[in-house]
Amino acid sequence: MASLEIKGVKKRYGTHEILKGIEISVEAGEFLVLVGPSGCGKSTLLNMIAGLDTVSEGDIVIAGRRVNDFHPSERDIAMVFQSYALYPNMTVEQNIAFGMEMRKVPKPERDAAVRDVAKILQLDHLLQRRPSQLSGGQRQRVAMGRALVRKPKIFLFDEPLSNLDAQLRVDMRTEIKKLHQRLGATIVYVTHDQIEAMTLATRIAVMKGGELQQLGTPAQVYNRPANTFVAGFMGSPRMNLAPARLQRNGDGLALEIQMGDRPKAQIPLPPQPPAVSAYAGKEVIAGVRAEAISYRRASNGNDGDARPIVDATIEVTEPTGADTLALLTLGGHEFTARLDPDVELRSGDKAQFRIDMSKLVCFDPQTERLIS
Repeated sequence: MASLEIKGVKKRYGTHEILKGIEISVEAGEFLVLVGPSGCGKSTLLNMIAGLDTVSEGDIVIAGRRVNDFHPSERDIAMVFQSYALYPNMTVEQNIAFGMEMRKVPKPERDAAVRDVAKILQLDHLLQRRPSQLSGGQRQRVAMGRALVRKPKIFLFDEPLSNLDAQLRVDMRTEIKKLHQRLGATIVYVTHDQIEAMTLATRIAVMKGGELQQLGTPAQVYNRPANTFVAGFMGSPRMNLAPARLQRNGDGLALEIQMGDRPKAQIPLPPQPPAVSAYAGKEVIAGVRAEAISYRRASNGNDGDARPIVDATIEVTEPTGADTLALLTLGGHEFTARLDPDVELRSGDKAQFRIDMSKLVCFDPQTERLIS
């Protein structure tokens, strides 16, 4: 295990700046996930940590040592790629041991290391097979075994699950998480899949256009996104975002949502922090997650629930099995609600919903940054 520091790292190709001063500190044993859309610079950053690409400006520090000028073989890292890159003419055992053989590790030591790794990855019964005889998930485990057997300071994963089908991705996510918990290894993992990021990471670095948008735990990134990009990118379905106005409502505040000449929705708010209260009488971008919106059944009556009630029209319902996603029109804006699977609502229905406004986040409409 080793710590990793990325200090003001920039990457330029000619005059084009790919990375624009990335600052990230990774503690020993952390699982950091770099996530963002294609072209945001996350794989470039991973390649720079590995030594496969040069640093234009800034420093990469592994276990307290600046490694900018170190050859990849001198950095004591192991990388698992999107493609498995296995040797087709070698057995699983030979593939896992190949790097050790090149470093002239004695055969008894190699054999013991391969057995240990094969047991961890449940590959014991596959050691004599060749890659063509393995499933996609098994091949990925062999690629991971080849990295594990080296016992490096840091593991780097570059979109390792993107070639697998949906169910295999879920299974392999679980395997990788169990592996991290068992080994306590320091891992930097690149993906464009925000579900992978949320389920695997101890911390997430959200990137866009070569810049770090937010660095935090999955809960922080999900519940308190730093800006509207993070709010829209992280979470499935994405956070509902709507232009709104904060108005005085007695001693408190209410959120007004209205598009054009549509009926206005006015939703009273619980006490807000001073930074939000300072926007009274001003426009904001209101953000609320789908699970904060719930259906108010007619039979509920006065059930003592203090959450505000709003009237909305159903546009579309999408049953997913575990729940039902419903697209609502509220104040002329569309919101997605995550409802119980047995809710019987159809397109065109008018219904009442409760919104947990304690989950509301507000963004400045000019900067699009979180008001906090």
